[in-house]
Amino acid sequence: MSDSGLDAGSVQGEGTRAVRAGLPEPVKNEPALPGPVFAAHFHLPGEVSGPYAYGRDENPTWTHLERAVGELEAPGEDVDTLVFASGVAAVSAVLFSQLRAGDAVVLPSDGYQVLPLIRAQLEAYGIEVRTAPTAGDAQLDVLDGAKLLLIESPCNPGLDVCDIRRLAGAAHARGALVAVDNTLATPLGQRPLALGADFSVASGTKQLTGHGDVLLGYVVGRDAEAMAAVRRWRKIIGAIAGPMEAWLAHRSLATLQLRVDRQNATALLLAEALRGRPEVTGLRHPGLTDDPAHKIASQQMRRYGSVISFTLPSRARAERFLGSLRLVDDATSFGGVRSTAERRRRWGGDDVPEGFIRLSVGAEDPEDLVADVLRALDESAR
Repeated sequence: MSDSGLDAGSVQGEGTRAVRAGLPEPVKNEPALPGPVFAAHFHLPGEVSGPYAYGRDENPTWTHLERAVGELEAPGEDVDTLVFASGVAAVSAVLFSQLRAGDAVVLPSDGYQVLPLIRAQLEAYGIEVRTAPTAGDAQLDVLDGAKLLLIESPCNPGLDVCDIRRLAGAAHARGALVAVDNTLATPLGQRPLALGADFSVASGTKQLTGHGDVLLGYVVGRDAEAMAAVRRWRKIIGAIAGPMEAWLAHRSLATLQLRVDRQNATALLLAEALRGRPEVTGLRHPGLTDDPAHKIASQQMRRYGSVISFTLPSRARAERFLGSLRLVDDATSFGGVRSTAERRRRWGGDDVPEGFIRLSVGAEDPEDLVADVLRALDESAR
């Protein structure tokens, strides 16, 4: 899938963009992607000038990656991009850089399980925190007077979807900024800035890098003043990406479209296969035509994601199922080339049943993965 064909002098195809995003101009006898720059400080005689002085502020390896992510999140647009040490660092940077004591913020009540910890810290700083579920655009009901709205769509782990364009329009009409957590969708599945968001934030740990070997986050935004505040927060808190992590992330972008297309297609096949299983309830994947999120997702998403959720009858059944899988690792996180699944309730932070499973589809052969999951369901019934 691509946005359009190739125009003279410009690259439009998603696969081409992913392969070439953020690369510097070719230099004879130099690699296409320069290696990571390990430097705490840079030569800086005389007056301060130039982009690189101290490693907490800037690094050439970050620069290449930030340009690449910006090209994927907002092709052809002039945006600012900042990479962080993790997705939580990126989300926190937006919230804590934009909010002050006395402000109100709206968070999803069904979002990533670290959000309650962030909420507690916001409240400790005198910020009012309101929450509402993702489904049904319920956050609209608590927007009045808010300074910032954080959307997570699809939400993790329930996979509900909201109308981002509608929520962003309503928030802006009330004078609120809008940030969208784009982790589950990736820039190839959804572009929040094009849907009206002020910030697109994500964990690059997941499908963006896709190999389960990097912790990374990023923030992309158009408004220079707002992004300057995010940059200042990064400098103050020091939540910076290591140069090796940034380089690994940039290297991984070259296969992003290949991975996303394979994983998304297999996820839909697996979801279809699970439909007929009597022990499976609450099956969710935005790509299923009868999924509650499908109508809105089909209007704003270009791909539906690699994650499926469903519920088995009990904790014991769920654990037997996970223990019977051979091609799916029992592990947290999602979006990697190796399929993973877990019983989410084991962490205690999600309002889900004891038998709730979040399954992330990897890049295995579709028929092998589907067969493994169905076999594990059969074996776990004994």
